[in-house]
Amino acid sequence: MATDQKESKHTTLATLGLSNEILKALKEKGYETATPIQKALIPTMFTRSDIMAGAQTGTGKTAGFSLPILQELTRNFVEGQHYPKAIILVPTRELAKQVHASVEAYGKYLPLKSIVLYGGANLTSQGNRLKVGVDIIVATSGRLLEHIYQKNVNVESVDYLVLDESDTILDMGFVHEVSKILSFLPQRRQNILISATLSGSVKRLAEQILTKPKLIEVDSMGTSAYMVDQIVYPVDKEKKSELLSYIIGSRNYQQVLVFVRKKELADEVTQELILSGLKSAVIHGGKSSGERTRALQGFKERKIRVLVATDIAARGLDIPNLAVVINYDIPHVTGDYIHRIGRTGRAGAKGLAITLIAPTEMVALKDVEKLMGKAILQEKLEGYAPKEAVIQKGARRKPNEVKRADGAFGKKKKKSSTFSNTKKRKTTKRDGFKVYDSAKPKDDKKAKKRGRGRR
Repeated sequence: MATDQKESKHTTLATLGLSNEILKALKEKGYETATPIQKALIPTMFTRSDIMAGAQTGTGKTAGFSLPILQELTRNFVEGQHYPKAIILVPTRELAKQVHASVEAYGKYLPLKSIVLYGGANLTSQGNRLKVGVDIIVATSGRLLEHIYQKNVNVESVDYLVLDESDTILDMGFVHEVSKILSFLPQRRQNILISATLSGSVKRLAEQILTKPKLIEVDSMGTSAYMVDQIVYPVDKEKKSELLSYIIGSRNYQQVLVFVRKKELADEVTQELILSGLKSAVIHGGKSSGERTRALQGFKERKIRVLVATDIAARGLDIPNLAVVINYDIPHVTGDYIHRIGRTGRAGAKGLAITLIAPTEMVALKDVEKLMGKAILQEKLEGYAPKEAVIQKGARRKPNEVKRADGAFGKKKKKSSTFSNTKKRKTTKRDGFKVYDSAKPKDDKKAKKRGRGRR
């Protein structure tokens, strides 16, 4: 009896009105049970209403919006008529490839054609494929706009527009490109806005694009990370690279994804890991599409032990069974912490997220904990933890006493001076003449008069 009740809580994908061809493709992928976002999103998609959905990364939202689109386009498909009917906009090329791969897998037994467009790939080759005819376009906004301007594609018959990871689209400054694309689209279409966070900026974007949208919110930010164990190791900034190598080597982690803020630092960290004997690769915005693809593929195939990435890749990486993510630093955008650790603990599996924190990052860590709604466990490793500064108020009494730094980077030390703060005026030639004039004997006042009547 108890077993029946437990089974009744699970909704199968077969009960959501999907076609046999789609269900067959899903079964081959091992998908049978619908996730919470799929249970809410798929039926709502069939109503043709505009939708604003908030769902955490790794919850199956790609299938949630793509399956209904595939189903409806197939239902109205006319043999031989391939033209753009659906556009899925994403912020990064990695995510574009991932979403397109999913669309192709789900539509394996359907007559539809799809294409992925992103910068770094051959523009002419993409244009030729577009001219042959496609039904679904997965693209980054900048590259799609290039094809529109070059008249490689006509988007006037698009029925579906999806903005996936719209919060990242805003963070990366692509909203102007999206606005230009909207001007080429027909007024009547179904709009779907997907975001991990339904922040104020996302809601303002929704007001511009969506018409009377239905709101779907599953797993608010931070709550879906319960499958990921999180731990923080305080460390001196100079010892971060050493500690990173030590953690990976001493614990024998065979597949580790490391996130850093800047691409220059990513290159440095990768070189340090290679020198320490760990086979590593790096992906960031400065790498070509081919380099990024080869690095990611090598990591997935476990030919590379450590992959170092900037936050540009935080949303688009789908690595099956990834057990460990290490944050070399706290991301610039606090919300990206969730997306970083969301690369592990996916599809119900357990994951581990390790964060290395320098003393100057403690304030940023507090912001992350506030976002998560809980304090993250801290553990000190002998030989790496920074020395605790003695907290004191007032003047220093002992040479080894250090004042506590306030804020993320501390306060600038004020210059003490016994002199006045007013600047001394620079001496000029006029000052020299004044001295000369004052030394001259004073003449009769009448003789010094100037003007009319002077003799």
